[in-house]
Amino acid sequence: MKKTVIKASAILLTLGLAAGCATTGSDEIQATADRAAADAAAAASAAEAARASADRAAQAAAAAQSTADRAMSAAGGAQSCCEANKEAMERMFQRSMSK
Repeated sequence: MKKTVIKASAILLTLGLAAGCATTGSDEIQATADRAAADAAAAASAAEAARASADRAAQAAAAAQSTADRAMSAAGGAQSCCEANKEAMERMFQRSMSK
């Protein structure tokens, strides 16, 4: 009978220790999962901020392209005017030299 009680106590002690270790392991797993979820949320937040920044950069680039297109058009008009003035001056010079 004493041996049975000792064996039962040893088995209960082993089961109690195993249950305690399992609980500790479960807590560690839950903490790791919580940290991973928090890291994922932070990464998602950072990705959203980067996307918003990229959208703003794309809008600024589109505005800059529009300004550059207008400047190119104005430069083309100025070049045409310059060439017309040059031709008119050359004609005037040619007339004065031919007299």
